[in-house]
Amino acid sequence: MHDPGLETRAINTIRFLAADAVQHANSGHPGMPMGTAAIAYVLWTRHLKYYPADPAWPDRDRFILSAGHGSMLLYAMLHLTGYDLPMEELKRFRQWESITPGHPEYGDTPGVESTTGPLGQGFTIGVGMAIATEHLAAMYNRDGFTIFDHYIYSIVSDGDLMEGVSSEAASLAGHLNLGRLIYFYDDNRISIDGSTDLTFTEDRAARFRAYDWHVIHVPDGNDVEVVDQAINAAKADPRPSLIICQTHIGYGLPTKQDTSAAHGEPPGEEELAGAKERLGWPQEPRFYVPDDVGEHLRSAGQSSEKAYEAWVDMFDRYRIAYPEMAAQLERSLDGDLPDDLVNQIPIFPSDPKGIATRASSGKVLNILASSLPELIGGSADLTGSNKTDIKGEQPFTAKDRGSRYLHFGVREHAMGAILNGLALHGGLIPYGGTFLVFSDYMRPAVRLAAMMGQRVIYVFTHDSIGLGEDGPTHQPIEHLASLRAIPNLTVIRPADANEVAVSWLVALERNSGPTVLALTRQAVPTYDRDRYASADGVRRGAYVLADVGEGEPNLVLMSSGSEVLLIVKAGEKLAEMGATVRLVSFPSWELFAEQPEEYRQQVLKPSISNRIAIEAGSPQGWERWVGDRGVVLGLDRFGASAPYGELYRHLGLTVECIIAEAQRMLGDIVVLEA
Repeated sequence: MHDPGLETRAINTIRFLAADAVQHANSGHPGMPMGTAAIAYVLWTRHLKYYPADPAWPDRDRFILSAGHGSMLLYAMLHLTGYDLPMEELKRFRQWESITPGHPEYGDTPGVESTTGPLGQGFTIGVGMAIATEHLAAMYNRDGFTIFDHYIYSIVSDGDLMEGVSSEAASLAGHLNLGRLIYFYDDNRISIDGSTDLTFTEDRAARFRAYDWHVIHVPDGNDVEVVDQAINAAKADPRPSLIICQTHIGYGLPTKQDTSAAHGEPPGEEELAGAKERLGWPQEPRFYVPDDVGEHLRSAGQSSEKAYEAWVDMFDRYRIAYPEMAAQLERSLDGDLPDDLVNQIPIFPSDPKGIATRASSGKVLNILASSLPELIGGSADLTGSNKTDIKGEQPFTAKDRGSRYLHFGVREHAMGAILNGLALHGGLIPYGGTFLVFSDYMRPAVRLAAMMGQRVIYVFTHDSIGLGEDGPTHQPIEHLASLRAIPNLTVIRPADANEVAVSWLVALERNSGPTVLALTRQAVPTYDRDRYASADGVRRGAYVLADVGEGEPNLVLMSSGSEVLLIVKAGEKLAEMGATVRLVSFPSWELFAEQPEEYRQQVLKPSISNRIAIEAGSPQGWERWVGDRGVVLGLDRFGASAPYGELYRHLGLTVECIIAEAQRMLGDIVVLEA
């Protein structure tokens, strides 16, 4: 039997832990935690499957606070239910090096499943987690061994539902019938600027029904029994569920409740005191947790212990019954790769005509997929162009959860955030493809992947003006520079098929952050590795492809991707003219920057001030590598619609332009033919 008096005190404990922390920090968002405390209470005490002693339990339910500004709600729940989050950290809310930052940050706080805050991201990450759950269940569950059977819950706000990414994700979730998704919509009718009547008057319920979601109305978000019934109904329905809860932002605040003033500022001493008086809460001490409430909520945190122990026992028996599958699953959950993966990578023979790096990427992907059952991904409606399909795989659908190829539709932003959810869930390595120019549509999700250190692989093809006739709307110019500016994101632009193969290995091995593979539409030569250095140099970001000419180099030519062909041709011509040229393939700035200074000097030779870099994109950033006297040949304008050879010629990305710059630098050393 539930004790209504105890439950009310528990809910008020959650409310005032949040409000006290915000007031103590003099910063934060008290309104959402105060308004949704009852919803969180019901979920965490009656439904959520979790075990604070092992926050990484693979079969735990996931809870994502998509409305991440209300982070104190989550911190209060984690503290009260027994996670390793002491009261001292609640008192250090939003302070330097605390584990209670202003928005939830994955990896900082035990029990936080995802970084959230940019609205719509948590909503969409949950969709990725639901796909992961369904897929892993199809892969590993067997009769008598239900390894994966959990739900993904989230509290989402008006702002979440306004953001376009949540619409993309909701559409796909309904199409895929992701019934493990149960979202609480905190319908408090207030946004920062005032009433949602200012901007948000559509019928949200009808919208989600049109997405084929199960929609439930809770007229009073403080009614714990009705909330409980709604969750039960959501679990019983095969569709994703949106539980629309009418709530009061800043519940209890005498003058700020139901106003935008409750959203993003401390309540103030007088207002906080008034709320405590109004709800029958003691004024002192701050951060008060009644003994019976503390015991009650800690007991809730321990309520899944038997389920946890039963799962551990089941998995021990699973190891005996299905040893190969169990070993494979444990390896993938640990984030490890097969020991012999490097031996699976193909070696492409030299070929002057070559192959587009998007095409060689597709070949490598399919070889890797045969050794990596955890590899899962797809494309934003560009499968044939991105070469991201896994041969023999049917699409992941509402009826086929076992397939690992995902059709995201024209939903780049949702794809990026869903990939994050797949990675965060554990047990999978996700990849996603689109054109490099459309990385702009998914940049917020890419940034979060980098912030959370998730192994996500982006297959960004059509990486330059080399895509040709589609014109400037599809030709990336500033995109490489923009992506390189994101901390903890590794950008690799391989020059040929063998560099592509190594790039894929590097992306898989980098388990603490995402990787971009920037790939060509047009064919590029496959270099003769007996004549040129091994493509394994990709691992170090930049490497000496060859020195051409007699004696010590007096010029360094460097490039990435398709333009490496230009420096190879220019270098050979300059060598005939009397120069000695170092050719540097430079696929990844980030990998090169990680190398010891000794290696970087060995490649770029500080004694050589004559340096030219060429890349079919913005020159921004290359000055770091060419130095004060160096020259960067790039693009400071948008492209045009024309065959790609003409574009390179008209826009000054040619062997002749490189030679002209080299002659200016070297003077009498280079003698031009008459």
